[in-house]
Amino acid sequence: MNNTAYLIAVISVITIVTWILRAFPFLLFGSRPLPKTIQYLGSVLPPAIMMVLVFYCLRNMNIGQFPYGIPELIACTLIVILQLIRKNMYLSIIAGTACYMVLIRVV
Repeated sequence: MNNTAYLIAVISVITIVTWILRAFPFLLFGSRPLPKTIQYLGSVLPPAIMMVLVFYCLRNMNIGQFPYGIPELIACTLIVILQLIRKNMYLSIIAGTACYMVLIRVV
């Protein structure tokens, strides 16, 4: 099997598996109401996952050595302020990432 055929096969399998995983809840529950457990998980998991990502991103921040975690703290502060003012997740993430990237190059 040549390289192109292999890549097409891998992408096809990934596409099918992704589609099945996304369609599964609709096939499972159909028009029935969601169970209380699933509703609860749907309300608490997104913020929990975001907090895990924040801690993961900040785990290597060294506040004892220059630049003392300043780029991370400024970017996080910008994200919180934008989220409180604009309530737009995408704007907050993109602006925070851009701010952090600029700050780590400048500082």
